[in-house]
Amino acid sequence: MTPTFTDPIEILLVEDNEPDVLLTLEAFEDARVPNRLHVTRDGVEAMRFLRGEGEHGGAPRPDVILMDINMPRKTGLEVLEEIKADPDLRSIPVVMLTTSQADDDVRASYERHASGYVVKPVGFENFLGAMRAFEAFWMTFVRFPPRGP
Repeated sequence: MTPTFTDPIEILLVEDNEPDVLLTLEAFEDARVPNRLHVTRDGVEAMRFLRGEGEHGGAPRPDVILMDINMPRKTGLEVLEEIKADPDLRSIPVVMLTTSQADDDVRASYERHASGYVVKPVGFENFLGAMRAFEAFWMTFVRFPPRGP
């Protein structure tokens, strides 16, 4: 099913830093486009969410994933590689949202087929601005792949 303007955009945030989770939740709370933000705290939980396993049974298929690189148990790069290797998940756009400015991380993300790479801005207002820019582009202009098989 392709989302319509009345369907909320399903966003999966994969982030272990609680202040960043709270900032992102606040930013999307005021979004002009209806959305549902789901949060997983590490890469292992993200894959369980995406596959609808355990406590994530019946979880919706995200339209887009925002993912940190540096996480416990399984890094964002490992999760990205796993998503893009899975025929059922690979069409989901994944935007890396991280503090890392390292060229190696940027290169590794795009080599694993990330849809974008955003360095988290420092400061509340700058972070909100970045999330509003994300909303303006990804939630207003982008057409997502159909959710169904």
